[in-house]
Amino acid sequence: MPFGHEQLDVYRLSIQYVAWAYRLAKRLQGADRHARDQLLRASQSIPLNIAEGNGKGTDSDRRRFFEIARGSALECSAIQDCLAACEMLTPDDSEEGKTMLVRIVSMLTMLARHEHGVREDCGAYGGLEGIGG
Repeated sequence: MPFGHEQLDVYRLSIQYVAWAYRLAKRLQGADRHARDQLLRASQSIPLNIAEGNGKGTDSDRRRFFEIARGSALECSAIQDCLAACEMLTPDDSEEGKTMLVRIVSMLTMLARHEHGVREDCGAYGGLEGIGG
């Protein structure tokens, strides 16, 4: 049985973006280390916060993590702009990443505004409702 966050399109797309960011990071060397490392951290933050937020019991907690994930996606966009300005990222590569980011930000904006039914069900994990919270 998959986890609830694995059912979210935004989670699956964010994992695709992480893979894209890793492929890009392999091509960046030397002076680009800081931007590369920041891109990897920010890209990973997107699916990590989606998963954690989807497991929260209250809508306000859920919304907070979805907003953090959205902020990380916007940070990735800015990192891509910096890399493009330094001619370390081609316009075509930037477009590929930004296309995913626009979709991710759009979906997270909607998730943060509304209550949605896809969330973790503590009962699905063998009746551990009273443990840890």
